[in-house]
Amino acid sequence: MMKKLIYIMLLAVGLTACDLDQLPKEAIAPETFFNTENDLLLYTNSFYNALPSAEDVYNEDVDNVVKNSLRDELQGTRIVPTSGGGWTWTNLRNINYFLANSGKCTDKKAVAKYNGLARFFRAYFYFGMVKRFGDVPWYSSTIEVEDQDLLTKARDPRTLVMDSVMADIDFAIANLDGTRQVNTITKWTALALKSRMALYEGTYRKYHTEFNLPDSEKFLDECIEASQDLMKNSGYGIYKDTPATAYLKLFSADNSIAEEVILGRDFSDQLQVYHNLNYYTMTASYGKPGLEKKLVNSYLMADGTRFTDIKGYETMQFYDEVQKRDPRLTQSIRTPGYTRIGESTPLVPEFGATVTGYQLIKFVSEPKWDTFGKDITDMPIFRYAEVLLNFAEAKAEKGTLTQDDLDISTKLIRDRVGMPNINLADANAKPDPYQAQMYTKLSGKNAGVILEIRRERRVELVMENFFRWDDIIRWKEGQLLTKQYKGMYFPGPGSYDLDRNGKVDLVIYEGTKPTVPGAQLLKLGSEILLENGVKGGNIIINGHITKKFDENKDYLYPIPKQERLLNTNLSQNPNWE
Repeated sequence: MMKKLIYIMLLAVGLTACDLDQLPKEAIAPETFFNTENDLLLYTNSFYNALPSAEDVYNEDVDNVVKNSLRDELQGTRIVPTSGGGWTWTNLRNINYFLANSGKCTDKKAVAKYNGLARFFRAYFYFGMVKRFGDVPWYSSTIEVEDQDLLTKARDPRTLVMDSVMADIDFAIANLDGTRQVNTITKWTALALKSRMALYEGTYRKYHTEFNLPDSEKFLDECIEASQDLMKNSGYGIYKDTPATAYLKLFSADNSIAEEVILGRDFSDQLQVYHNLNYYTMTASYGKPGLEKKLVNSYLMADGTRFTDIKGYETMQFYDEVQKRDPRLTQSIRTPGYTRIGESTPLVPEFGATVTGYQLIKFVSEPKWDTFGKDITDMPIFRYAEVLLNFAEAKAEKGTLTQDDLDISTKLIRDRVGMPNINLADANAKPDPYQAQMYTKLSGKNAGVILEIRRERRVELVMENFFRWDDIIRWKEGQLLTKQYKGMYFPGPGSYDLDRNGKVDLVIYEGTKPTVPGAQLLKLGSEILLENGVKGGNIIINGHITKKFDENKDYLYPIPKQERLLNTNLSQNPNWE
């Protein structure tokens, strides 16, 4: 919730054939409203409700962060819903109603500004719908009861919708305020959204050849242009402290660090607006989240060399595998020597709170905020590092990336933690085989550097805004979702000193439960599963569930049954009939 957000209760009506014509006159009558700039402000403040909640930011659960349960998308058990299923249009109705009436205000400068805000949110809305459903009906106006053609129109082509989305975001960029404000949509937020949308659409069209979508390079160019505008003119930068703490501090700050966070969601003890992050990461109540093994393996060594090039990395135990790695690893999970903010007692991973052993500390703040539903760290929705990564990826996908491009993008991100930059020539000359076996659709002279940019994106943006799901979908790498999720390696039952301080922290046992004061006790075969049982191996998570991903249908969601009964012109997505 934004501190300055003033809620206006609008009718909660969905976009169906029977209620699309119901204007929210009971809430806001155009005859008595929309006359002043303040009216426009009050109405558009309600649009901010469409932005991600804290949980929508941190609650990632694809193949970066795994839990002790799997959602339907990962099990391959999605069905065509009767209703709902994301086919919800209330936000669009409210936006279009505003745009139809804002011109009543005589302050035309204010009208342009707030129309820009409304069109930002319309672009944001439709981007979400296109990602989910592909083709969707494009509505740029409110619908009257007699507009039966509009009420029952077919889905418009993705190409038309995304061209309209880009027109909306360009209008927003041209008319929104250029003053940087961390809790308010500005011109820079609009450029960041354009960068994100254009990269998604450009790469989606490039890799999803089955849909025969044109203009992938046009969208990549739009991403590059928007990113460059923001990079050159906004004044944003990468937040720096010391390399050992900068990344952690960025995400554990009570208030968004405005140097880097372009738009953040505000939380406040004073206003009693909270979320649940600390409790989420340190209890068994929310799936016991932890980083997945392949992601941990993907973090480079501190000198920029590849961890997976080290002989025997597969059977390296926890203490050894986290030494001299990219500092973002030790600022994302508990590693030896970890202490809570403001405290001095070293803590090891708690297996009662993480299924993989790699316990999350990103976003975790002081212990005083550990109570259920009482955390106040702000949540980033757009930040500068993402724009830099979008720029580098778009250039690489186009084949126009240079070392200078990397030096003004990925280098800035790695400088934060004292890591060497990506070397374009080396990356393309010697592509990482570990990364290459994950991403099966890549080929060509730039494959090596694209692998490195994808690595960088995964490491930098982990646990943020469900980026990983979107990335897997746009790269057409759904097969990644079918892989067995794994955690730490253990050679078998025994006692383990996780931080090598001379004290047993963990006992994996068979048979009778031992007595080991201060140690975590896990019974093999029930409380912990290893790949090879008593012979050891990596922790196995959800090993009893077979994950499926249907390449012929699962990149899009199905249209609900009820919507197609109400509007018989709505077609279903491929292979969801």
